[in-house]
Amino acid sequence: MDFTLITILGICFIFLMTTLGAAVVFFFKKEVSAACNSLFFGFASGLMIAASIWSLILPSIEGASSFGKWAFLPSAISIILGGLFLVVIDKILAAINKKKGPYLSKSSKLFLAVTLHNIPEGLAVGLSFGSAMVIGTQSAVMGALALAVGIGIQNFPEGAAISLPMLQKSHSKFRSFMFGMLSGVVEPIMAVIGFFLSTQLSSLMPWFLAFSAGAMLFVVAEELIPEAKLSAKSSIGSWGFLIGFVLMMVLDVALG
Repeated sequence: MDFTLITILGICFIFLMTTLGAAVVFFFKKEVSAACNSLFFGFASGLMIAASIWSLILPSIEGASSFGKWAFLPSAISIILGGLFLVVIDKILAAINKKKGPYLSKSSKLFLAVTLHNIPEGLAVGLSFGSAMVIGTQSAVMGALALAVGIGIQNFPEGAAISLPMLQKSHSKFRSFMFGMLSGVVEPIMAVIGFFLSTQLSSLMPWFLAFSAGAMLFVVAEELIPEAKLSAKSSIGSWGFLIGFVLMMVLDVALG
């Protein structure tokens, strides 16, 4: 198969899977019970923490191997910066709109965090295809395609993790679906950028990855976990957390 066609298919696949995951919201009734709401937020919390560890932080540390025993440094710094980024954005928007207290809603922070998480994933896909083009071997091309397929499969539950909690806030299936789908739009865009700038961006990937992890972990700690425990059946949120965590862990480890 032509290399250009494989690249296009791989880049499109990662966005398609996010869209399909977001479409899960259409299978649920409009009004979400307190128990289901806790389950959804718990699921999103577990999924995002597992994705932060296996998809972002560990690859960030591995990518900074040139730092030697200080390989943790880019991750440590960038995780803090990722959390600070959300706080600063919230305060800036609140000041612009002259609103006291937080400006961004829980759903907005969730959307922003997952969108940030998709930026380095898109770059990783683009970098892999760009490197495969330089190497020029079939195994390199298949490796890049395998990475795209793996990230795409992981994107399915991530799309659902956006759209399902959104349903409780917006009470609109279509709007919830659009938020879930739009969180993945950045991935193919960044994949194209990564493809053409593969040599220049590779050294910055450890910083990008951990920055996104910091933003996701901040949202989980501040918004999602407290929301998951609001139900009278508090264990529902905890089980949702474990299911989301295990699911993403299995996908990340199995798909590399």
